[in-house]
Amino acid sequence: MDFKTQVAGSAGLAGVAADALLVLVGGQAVHEDLEAPLADVLGAATKDGDFAFKAGHTLYAHRVAGVKAARVVFAATGDGSVKHLRKAVLAALAPLRSGGTKALAVALSGGHAWTAAMAEALVGAVAEATYLYRETKPSATPASKLATVSLVCAKGDVAVLSGGLRRGEAIADGTTLARECANRPGNHCTPSFLAEQARKIAKEHGLKVEVLDRKDCEKLGMGSFLAVAQGSDEPLKFIVARWNGGAKADAPVVLVGKGITFDTGGISIKPASEMDEMKFDMGGAASVLGTLKAVASLKAKVNLIGIIPACENMPSGRAIKPGDVVKSLSGQTIEILNTDAEGRLILCDALTYAERFKPAVVVDIATLTGACVIALGHHRSGLFSADDALAHELLAAGEQALDPAWRMPLDEEYDEALKTHYADMANVGPRAGGSITAAKFLQRFTAKLRWAHLDIAGTAWKSGHAKGATGRPVPLLTHFVLARAS
Repeated sequence: MDFKTQVAGSAGLAGVAADALLVLVGGQAVHEDLEAPLADVLGAATKDGDFAFKAGHTLYAHRVAGVKAARVVFAATGDGSVKHLRKAVLAALAPLRSGGTKALAVALSGGHAWTAAMAEALVGAVAEATYLYRETKPSATPASKLATVSLVCAKGDVAVLSGGLRRGEAIADGTTLARECANRPGNHCTPSFLAEQARKIAKEHGLKVEVLDRKDCEKLGMGSFLAVAQGSDEPLKFIVARWNGGAKADAPVVLVGKGITFDTGGISIKPASEMDEMKFDMGGAASVLGTLKAVASLKAKVNLIGIIPACENMPSGRAIKPGDVVKSLSGQTIEILNTDAEGRLILCDALTYAERFKPAVVVDIATLTGACVIALGHHRSGLFSADDALAHELLAAGEQALDPAWRMPLDEEYDEALKTHYADMANVGPRAGGSITAAKFLQRFTAKLRWAHLDIAGTAWKSGHAKGATGRPVPLLTHFVLARAS
């Protein structure tokens, strides 16, 4: 997809050359900035009750007299916010996806002016609306022929809006990579596949990648990570990817992504219903890869390290059992009361490993708990951090990226649930407050770190008729990292 700016000529929007013209309409009435042919159509439709100035409402018109574009779509942006603009674009693309539109021009009406954030949101909305998974379904016919999207603007706005489009494309490409990885079935997206993707990004964008195997992890003493992987015949991979865009002396941002490429639950096996969706349990790893790609493609002046512990969680004669005790890389021992609480077992060793980089901050990202879905649903990711400033940075990044999170508690009282007679800690507590006790478990491995945890179990994928990976939280993470760039 090619995104660019386009300066309207003397003929105004009616003279814009494109297969389709999308007019994003703000306010509560037809604005005076809309010329007659377009204003007449919109005004008549509004009068007849076929269009309302409510965010997401659309009107399609074909071959409007006096308008060069064969197709015209009006979409209401409500209060003109970036959030409502994205909603309007997603709705407006519905009637255009299956048609013959190859070149789309997008313009604003209603007294609002384009901003870089709007340009970025436009790219993200188009990428989401036109995405189609085809890797294991080559018969899937692309619903959209859209190849070029032009943002119609004033000449003086071109430079700023081009920057917004460029950032939007980088984030959209990273999000698409995350979706592509997570949508692949478990027999395709293996730990080795994730390592291949890291190497591919490294080759394209100049990253440095190191992939540790079982022997390397045994030598280091990653007993917790190794315990989860031991039930599977699929080789584990511990992936470390580095983007060195900042000064050598700058402490890096470290992102740690849970890479369980398929989660059966192990001996504590999951119900069969919807277990296929456990291919999405590497959504944290996918988001780290996507963020690395986005940040590197923008050549951001920041040092960023992605750490991905990747393995399967399978039941077998070698698999860990409830009641087993393992020793983590930190030296702390863990009683495994539930083998389906495996994500925290691989993340804890990765968090300890991150200490060697003396990071400025560490954020781990994981489809960690069903309890977080119960608490927050599917709109906001769960954010846990004892560091108020770091939590604020992440929350702000999420709002800017339209990829929101919500801060959850980490009170010390929740830690009591992890006590056990047989190890330094248990890997689960009672059912109540499950997402919090999971975060408290991880917190025990972050004494030397400025740390935050994102539980994306409710946001990394959708179920039902729209089943598929979302690529979240690549937008949030990219905004967070870019805000730290010098």
